[in-house]
Amino acid sequence: MRMASTDQTEHTPLVATRPERAQLDRTPAEVVRTEARALLELAIRLDGPMLAPFARAVELVVEAAGRGQRVIVLGMGKSGLIARKIAATLCSTGTPAHFLHPAEALHGDLGMVAAGDLVIALSASGETEELLALLPALKRLGSVVVSLCGEERSSLAQASEVYLDASVTAEACAMNLAPTASTTVMLALGDALALEVSRQRGFAAGDFAELHPGGRLGRRLARVGDLMHSGDAMPQVAAETPMAEVIHEMSHKKLGMTTVVGERQALLGMISDGDLRRLLERDGPGALAHTAGEIMNSGPVTIAAEAFAGEALALMEGRKITSLIVVGADREALGVLHLHDLWVSARP
Repeated sequence: MRMASTDQTEHTPLVATRPERAQLDRTPAEVVRTEARALLELAIRLDGPMLAPFARAVELVVEAAGRGQRVIVLGMGKSGLIARKIAATLCSTGTPAHFLHPAEALHGDLGMVAAGDLVIALSASGETEELLALLPALKRLGSVVVSLCGEERSSLAQASEVYLDASVTAEACAMNLAPTASTTVMLALGDALALEVSRQRGFAAGDFAELHPGGRLGRRLARVGDLMHSGDAMPQVAAETPMAEVIHEMSHKKLGMTTVVGERQALLGMISDGDLRRLLERDGPGALAHTAGEIMNSGPVTIAAEAFAGEALALMEGRKITSLIVVGADREALGVLHLHDLWVSARP
């Protein structure tokens, strides 16, 4: 029997009558519910019969990455689009991976597979010709195959070291033809695999930041020390500084506050615009007779230079403040981070 060249079975086109079309109608909500049911069924399998094979698949990926090997993700058609996403998710969470188009692999691109690379193959039917044609060559290269497909008895599943069940009861398509629920399940299964591998390999937020330097996400993961106002840009006065000079420093640096520092930049406190307003309301003309040390807040909120911008934003919003003082290990003032520095850079 001839194997299908894609994940969809060929059908003779039919022209449906109006009553037939009505029977095929499915509301958007029903489409989403069908896909949600497929995901729930996948979760149940992961807690049950798939628990051991999934753990083995994770182990194989972790071992391959530990040896410096890559993960090669294969798929045709819609499964190929999901395979690209899984490869991208693996890369962004610290596991080197590449998508390989099976048809192109048959015509030379197989050269990108190195001996010992792990292969993850996606096919709803498990009978995709282009995938199956690659299996002998992959075996010669010593590649272990993990398959995500919907047919346990399929040729691909039987040839795999580990088979992960991506079957669905029905596609969301009313004709049960268009890959919909099946591709959703494959995507979720790939995400689960990539994130569990990442967790076991100890991939942390700092590693994530290194791999995402651009865009809003990259800025959100930027270090506070890279965004703070430091050196001459940091407002600072001594405890004995008279109020007229304090006001000048705050106005000149335009951050609405100033740090109060002692010897070796030791942080003593801070003065904000709010502190000045309260002082003027209380003392009127006598406000200028004070020094910085007399009116400063001696317990300002601080943050480490190594913290992420996202953490700083959450702290500011939680405490309803507009500035954080960045301090070092010995509580020396290193810089000031203002809310305006984070509105664009650190919002999720």
